[in-house]
Amino acid sequence: MRLLFLMFWFMLQLFINAQTLFSPNKNLKLIFELNKDKEPIYTLLFKDETVIKKSKLGILLKELPSFDNDFIIERYESTEFDEVWKPVWGEVKEIRNNYSELKVTLKQNKVKGRNLILTFRLFDDGLGFRYEFPSSRNLHYFVVTDELTEFNLTEDHSAFWIPGDYDSQEYKYTLSKLSEVDALKGNNANEIGVKSIFDKYGVQTPLMLKTSKPLYINIHEAVLVNYPAMHLLIDAEENKLSAHLVPDVLGSKAYLQAPEKTPWRTIIVSDKAEEILMSKLILNLNEPCTFEDVSWIYPQKYIGIWWEMHVGTGSWNYSDTNNVKLNQTDWSKLKPNGRHAANTKRTKEYIDFAAKHGFKGVLVEGWNVGWEDWFGNWKEEVFDFVTPYPDFNLGELSEYAKAKNVKLIMHHETSASVANYERRMDEAYRLMNKFGYDAVKTGYVGRIIPRGEHHDGQSMVNHFIHTAKTTAKYKIMLNAHESVRPTGLHRTYPNWLANEAARGNEFNAWSSGNLPEHETILPFTRLMGGPMDYTPGIFQIKLDYFIPGKKEQVKTTLTKQLALYVTMYSPLQMAADYPESYERFPDAFQFIKDVDVDWDDTRILKAEPGDYIITARKSKNSDNWFLGAITDEQKREFTISLNFLDSGKNYKARIYSDADNAHWEINPMGYKIGEFIVTSETSLKLKLAESGGTAISFFPATSEESSQIKKY
Repeated sequence: MRLLFLMFWFMLQLFINAQTLFSPNKNLKLIFELNKDKEPIYTLLFKDETVIKKSKLGILLKELPSFDNDFIIERYESTEFDEVWKPVWGEVKEIRNNYSELKVTLKQNKVKGRNLILTFRLFDDGLGFRYEFPSSRNLHYFVVTDELTEFNLTEDHSAFWIPGDYDSQEYKYTLSKLSEVDALKGNNANEIGVKSIFDKYGVQTPLMLKTSKPLYINIHEAVLVNYPAMHLLIDAEENKLSAHLVPDVLGSKAYLQAPEKTPWRTIIVSDKAEEILMSKLILNLNEPCTFEDVSWIYPQKYIGIWWEMHVGTGSWNYSDTNNVKLNQTDWSKLKPNGRHAANTKRTKEYIDFAAKHGFKGVLVEGWNVGWEDWFGNWKEEVFDFVTPYPDFNLGELSEYAKAKNVKLIMHHETSASVANYERRMDEAYRLMNKFGYDAVKTGYVGRIIPRGEHHDGQSMVNHFIHTAKTTAKYKIMLNAHESVRPTGLHRTYPNWLANEAARGNEFNAWSSGNLPEHETILPFTRLMGGPMDYTPGIFQIKLDYFIPGKKEQVKTTLTKQLALYVTMYSPLQMAADYPESYERFPDAFQFIKDVDVDWDDTRILKAEPGDYIITARKSKNSDNWFLGAITDEQKREFTISLNFLDSGKNYKARIYSDADNAHWEINPMGYKIGEFIVTSETSLKLKLAESGGTAISFFPATSEESSQIKKY
């Protein structure tokens, strides 16, 4: 009898402790429970297949009892939520936010007067969960020393990964089994200026996984606010991933005051790769737009004085002097090096080109004093963000741009001296307002000042949000480079148009470059958290055209560069090459002029991480569609249905495709263009060269065009 009673009591406790949550479509199931050590455990299933096995949760605190075990469940709260909201800009006109939520309030037997709340939101495409610390009599100020979040996997999955690094995401991706990850071997190239790889088995999020089923799993985070970025540590023996937070110089992870919440930990899962790219889970976990007036925020295409410095025909610095001081140097007496690109004459040429071809913005890098000797010297006061070089007439150029209906885009390279930038922000933004700049590109190249902080630590996370808020106060749009990777905060702060936070196109100009598969991986990894300013559109693929003997080249075909405007989403897209390159290929340049940057609809037609992506998008408030198809180092052929087009309507399709003998290495600039009449019933055959692509514009055809242009 006693044994039966004990068994009944044990089963009753399991029933009380365990709670099940289903996604709205019932495909995903979450199970929450306390184990025998009274530790919180979650399990995630997709279509009755286990995605995440029983995995622990918890938070360790400094000099206080931790939130790790000895829990009892005080209460459960279950709710359903369903809404449709409209982003200020984005890939689609409307987004459905539909989830089932479970809140679990926990208390500890031995620690009175405080609670921990675990909140789980289960969407049709994945799970988000976070820790909440309500205000209570025994929890006020506290320091997080570690997070015990686990992702206990079912097998040794294949992973698309880059090394876990507190200061850089600018690595090439590696595809391997999780058990084969070695972040210290082969991937920490010297071309990355500041590296802080923390462990042989450390990787970054967003982490893209593929199972043997296959099943696609993406692990990241949302709403990264007042907390360090989450990396992942691999335990290959147990097929387990554990959260690893970026520390400060004292080894602490986060300094908090109740009430407080951590970022959401996100797991997006599907048996279709295309659905991973269509997920809006991370955006849905973010708070709605915080601005009442968004009329001053607008997506745009831009050109800029930038690529020529990376290629090497121009320089950011005005002089080659190697010892300057911000407040003591007489810049007018420095000897010009003759290569300074951001001069008045050259900038006017870019403004003229932008005006002629319909570009709204012109970025100018290297316009302001201080570039001579800062890199590598860990100087604090490098730039003041208001003083132009002697050959850059700020007032004259602002008036010239205004007369041409073009906006200049400001560049603020902070040299990672964050304290200096924050002291000078208001003065710099007032200068922008005075001269008509409404967008700024910030940069954080180098080791962070205050010294001892990291790009992905709590302090810098707060700085990036502070910058977004402060630029908004001055009605300025923000594009942050060398930033922490995004987590959907552009929903809340839509002036935060884009980030870099990955290995961009500029690496092709001066390093070992980006592999042909690179752009087929980024949408499944870095872009899961938000748009990237990747700077596509390079036409002169082989760079010895500019500097004889230069060996570097872009490892794509020209038409793949066109297709990136569709497959690599951003509301801020640069035509990154020299204007002279576009003038040599005006027919191919037409696609960049035509393609939109803001969309009413997006369809992922075919996708496989590391192999290929085919995306179609419908322009905002328009019947125009654009399609981009890209591949890795393998040439591929596809047949694509155009059933996304409006039924019963003729479209003029302008198809930019690789030449028959095109190849990213042998003949990268070979392309051909054809025009056809197509309908929603048409099936197109696409032929992509090695690291090639196809770009297509679809415009509603006039009756005259329908009769004169050949049907496909």
